[in-house]
Amino acid sequence: MRPLKILAALAACLPALAAAQPIVVGQSAPLTGSNAEIGKDIRDGALAWFKRVNEAGGINGRKVELVSLDDRNDRKTAGANTVKLVNENGAVALFGFASATLSLDAMPVVKERKVPFFAPFTGADAIHKQNGFVFVMRASYADELEKILEHWKNLGVTRVTVVNYDDEIGNQNYATVARIMERAGKKAVGVKLKRNAPVEKAQIDAIIASDPEVVVATTLYGATAQVIKGLKAAGKPYNMTSLSFVGPSQLAKEAGQDAAGVSVAGVVPPPAKAMVPVIKECGEAIRKAGLPELNYTNLEACIAAKVLTEAMRRAGREVTRESLYKALNGLGSLDVGGYVVNFGPASRHGNRYVELAVIGRNGQFRF
Repeated sequence: MRPLKILAALAACLPALAAAQPIVVGQSAPLTGSNAEIGKDIRDGALAWFKRVNEAGGINGRKVELVSLDDRNDRKTAGANTVKLVNENGAVALFGFASATLSLDAMPVVKERKVPFFAPFTGADAIHKQNGFVFVMRASYADELEKILEHWKNLGVTRVTVVNYDDEIGNQNYATVARIMERAGKKAVGVKLKRNAPVEKAQIDAIIASDPEVVVATTLYGATAQVIKGLKAAGKPYNMTSLSFVGPSQLAKEAGQDAAGVSVAGVVPPPAKAMVPVIKECGEAIRKAGLPELNYTNLEACIAAKVLTEAMRRAGREVTRESLYKALNGLGSLDVGGYVVNFGPASRHGNRYVELAVIGRNGQFRF
């Protein structure tokens, strides 16, 4: 009878051992190389919120663990990371991939293994229309560009030059601007940059030759800062607006004083709006995690992490890919504290908030 008692005791412990296993969330992001500032901010914003949740007891007694793998802003590496996160780390969800380009090679795995792909840092149609397992938190680039172009139209601007990457996603961004401009009987001019490469003088010259009233940048902060500095050095500091994809806070830091007057689209409320409950919560989480400041990128990641953990709470005792997918799919309208998301069978685009802010001489944002 003694061996049976031992087996019975072990069996009684199994549920507790299972409950102690962390809920793994996987992320591939550029933690080194170009775009690393954005990748680290996405990671850190999520980590700050998960730390807050874990210190309060986790999800049904289980801690949330974010496993972040460095893809060095390389598409193929991001695809390989996805396979590892799903097959080896056992991630119940993939979170916060840092661009549409870095998300593309994850899509076959997401669809095959039915893994929720939550809150990628992109508004590109190429991602949010991929399959039913993609849940995008932020406004689409079309939403942002509509807002940007409406703003300049109201100021009488008719000549627009778009700076975009010469690849699948970048060319889609240019096409969106061209389509919006065409509806108004106007034509946009495009200047193409190579992703992960320095901006060349010939490209600055091409922008100047297009004689724009405003330049719309759809590129990351490094390339956008080079364009700003190049135009200013040439004595042509044109009006400039950028998509949120640039990383607003990173752009202000990278371009320094030259960024003053540049407007940027934001897809979450400005971090300075501390009266918004979720911004206050995320600000506290960021500070408690020992991070230097709350910015647009880590705030977006923190809000997304809060939504994801709320879905985990609704996923039942055992949080699996299937139960989490069902919870996200049935989330409906959720107010996380002054920021409302809506997910359901016909809604994979949680929020369409867009607000323009202007970078001041001190690097702070006016809105």
